[in-house]
Amino acid sequence: MTQRIPALFIGHGNPMNALLSNPWTEGWAAIGASIPLPRAVLSISAHWYLPGIAVTSMRRPRTIHDFGGFPQHLYELEYPARGDLQLAHRVRELLDPVPVEADLGWGLDHGTWSVLCHLYPKADIPVVQLSIDASKTAMFHYRLGQSLRPLRDEGVLLMGSGNIVHNLGAYAWSRSSVQPFDWAQRFESRCRALIRQREHAALVDYEGLGEVAAMCIPTPEHYLPLLYVLGAAHESDAIQFPVEGIDGGSISMLAVQMG
Repeated sequence: MTQRIPALFIGHGNPMNALLSNPWTEGWAAIGASIPLPRAVLSISAHWYLPGIAVTSMRRPRTIHDFGGFPQHLYELEYPARGDLQLAHRVRELLDPVPVEADLGWGLDHGTWSVLCHLYPKADIPVVQLSIDASKTAMFHYRLGQSLRPLRDEGVLLMGSGNIVHNLGAYAWSRSSVQPFDWAQRFESRCRALIRQREHAALVDYEGLGEVAAMCIPTPEHYLPLLYVLGAAHESDAIQFPVEGIDGGSISMLAVQMG
């Protein structure tokens, strides 16, 4: 019997983390070394956010450098993982009757590869990405996570990549080190407590978590990957926060491991 693989949410932060060695990237590497080796990864990244659902369905997904203004060597970084057509088909099967397009044009964006280059630096684990439908409710995304739960018993790492707190407008770009803003810290702590208590309904209804929620989640795409991971959780899962911290005052780097 295949060993159940954890479901994992990663706060991915700055694309430069792909090149850096810091407590966050070292934590991601430690996760990769500590969990059972998956046969494939299904990534739900904040950076594939569109009106519709698609799953990458190519043998060799390209590395997408979906950002601007960074050093040239970041654009030269490639993550040459294989795709997995069987997994792409299985995702469509599990989500049926929700329509899911077999996509041949996207690839792996930095929400996926900037993390996986530390989890699995040899790029020897096949990777498939699932888009986030911008037209749907938070509950819809949580239920998709529930539908995808069987993958964990089929050797697949379900990975959501975003940030629980993601306010670029407040980010301290010009300072290398800054204390977390109080509102960011309070919201992250509230979410962490709700995750521990398995209060998923409150986390799905994140707009009801007070005025601070609007500051921490000005747009939903970085938060929604968390809901897929929560939806894929089992009641018996141990809950861990293997990576933590807030970058630039306003970007939560918290990782959530279910199982």
